[in-house]
Amino acid sequence: MSLLDADKFTSAVFTGTWTPAKGGDTEVVSPSSGTVLGRIGIADADDVHEAAERAAKAQTGWAATSFEERAAILRRAGDILNANAEEISYWLSHEGGAAAGMAGFQVHVASEECYEAAALASQPHGEILRTAKPRLSFSRQVPVGVVGVIAPFNVPLILGIRSVAPALAVGNSVILKPDPRTAVCGGAVLAEVFRQAGVPEGVFQVLPGGAEAGQALVATPPVRVISFTGSTPAGRKVGEAAARHLKRAHLELGGNSPLVVLDDADVDAAASIGAWGSFLHQGQICMTTGRHLVHESIADTYVEKLAAKAEALVVGSTEKDGSALGPVIDAGQRDKIHGLVTDSVEAGAELRAGGTYDGLYYRPTVLDRVTPTTAAYAEEVFGPVAPVARFSTIDELVEIAGATEYGLSLGVITTNPMRGLEIADRIPSGIVHINDQTVDDEAVAPFGGVGDSGTGSRFGGTRANMEAFTETQWVTMQADPARYPF
Repeated sequence: MSLLDADKFTSAVFTGTWTPAKGGDTEVVSPSSGTVLGRIGIADADDVHEAAERAAKAQTGWAATSFEERAAILRRAGDILNANAEEISYWLSHEGGAAAGMAGFQVHVASEECYEAAALASQPHGEILRTAKPRLSFSRQVPVGVVGVIAPFNVPLILGIRSVAPALAVGNSVILKPDPRTAVCGGAVLAEVFRQAGVPEGVFQVLPGGAEAGQALVATPPVRVISFTGSTPAGRKVGEAAARHLKRAHLELGGNSPLVVLDDADVDAAASIGAWGSFLHQGQICMTTGRHLVHESIADTYVEKLAAKAEALVVGSTEKDGSALGPVIDAGQRDKIHGLVTDSVEAGAELRAGGTYDGLYYRPTVLDRVTPTTAAYAEEVFGPVAPVARFSTIDELVEIAGATEYGLSLGVITTNPMRGLEIADRIPSGIVHINDQTVDDEAVAPFGGVGDSGTGSRFGGTRANMEAFTETQWVTMQADPARYPF
C-alpha cells in the first residue's frame, strides 16, 4: 500500500486530517526534470493561528498520555518510515534532488530519530534538590506546550524529524512548516507517517508555507518554542522575532566549515575525504566542507587529486540511477553558486575543475589558491564548490581557520589524532571530526554550531533534546501547611 495518496494533499495542509489550505496551493516540481509531480496546499497566517489553537487544546491530553504509549507511537513511526523507504526515497530524489544514497541516508536517520525519541520518552526527567525546610524539593522537566518547527529544503526529512520526534516524545504538540519546495518529502511524508503511527488529531500538524506562515508561527501565542534550521540571515530574523514574543528559539544556521589537511596526511585519503565533504548532495548541506586548508608541502598534489575526483563524478538526473550529484534546488541557487565562482576566478583563484552548469546541474568545482577575501572562500556557497587555501605553520592555520563568523563543523586529517585534537582545541566549532570530513549526523549525538552558525547544540542526544523541548519546573511538597506570622 502506498504511504502517500496525492489526492489527499492536493491544495491541503495537514491538521490531523488533510484540510483545504487558505493560502492556495503550489506545484510540486522535480528539479531534475522540471516535471510537475502534483500540487500541495500553502498555509497563510490564518491557517497557522488556527493550527496553534488546535495544537494547544490537543497537547494537554497528549502530555497526559503514558510515556509507554508515546514511545510505542514513535517506534511505530520509525517502522513505517523503514517499511516505506522506497516510496519516500522516490520523493526525496524526485522532489528534493537527492541522489539515491543521500535519499536512503535520510530515511535511515529519520527512522533512527524516531527510535531514539521513543527512548527519550522514558528517560528520568528531574532531580531531588536539597532544601533547608522540612519538605520534599525537586525539579522536573515538563513539556513547553506547542513547538513550532521550521525546516529547510536541503535535507528536508532529517531537518524536520530531528525536532518533531523528540518534541512529541516529551509531550508537546508540534506544528511543522516545511519549505514549499520540498513540502512532500519534508512534510506530507511525516504527516502520513505520524497519522498512521497513531498520533492524536491536532498533536502534529504540517503547514507548508513561505515567509507569511513562518512569521505567524513565531508570533502566535500558543507556540512557545521555535526550532529553526536555515540560513543565518533568516535565522537572525527568527531569533529577533522570537525574542520580542519572549519565546525560546533554537537556531541551526549556516556554515563555512574547514577541512584541515596536515603535512603528515595520506593525500589520497584526504582527497577522497575532501571530495565527499564538498560535493555530497551538491554541497547543499550546512556542514559541507566550504574551505580546504592544506599544508603547502602537499597542496599541489592534493589539488590535483581533488580535481581529478571532481572531473570523474557523474552529474545527472536523480530520477535515474547512477548519478553521484543531482540538481541544485532552483535557478536562484544555481546563479548564486555560479556568481561566487565567477567572482572568485576574476579575483585570481585558479579554476581546476568544474565552474560550468547545464540547467540546474552544476559541475563539482575546485578553486585553488584562494585567499580569505575570495568570494567562494569567504561566503557560504551552498553548492558543489571546493576552495583550497594553503598554510605553512600551525599558527597561520589556526588564524585563517578561525577568521570566520561561522563555527559549525571542523575536520582535521592527520596521522597523529592527538595533534589533530590539539589543533581543534584552538578553532571554535560546534562539531569536530578527526580524520573525517565535516558532514555527519547521528540521532544519538548533539548537533549545533557556535557564532553565526547558531545557538549551540539543540538537537540530538538525551540532554540536548530534553533541554530543547521542555521547561524546568521547581516543585516542593510538605506534609502540613506552612505557618507564617501574618
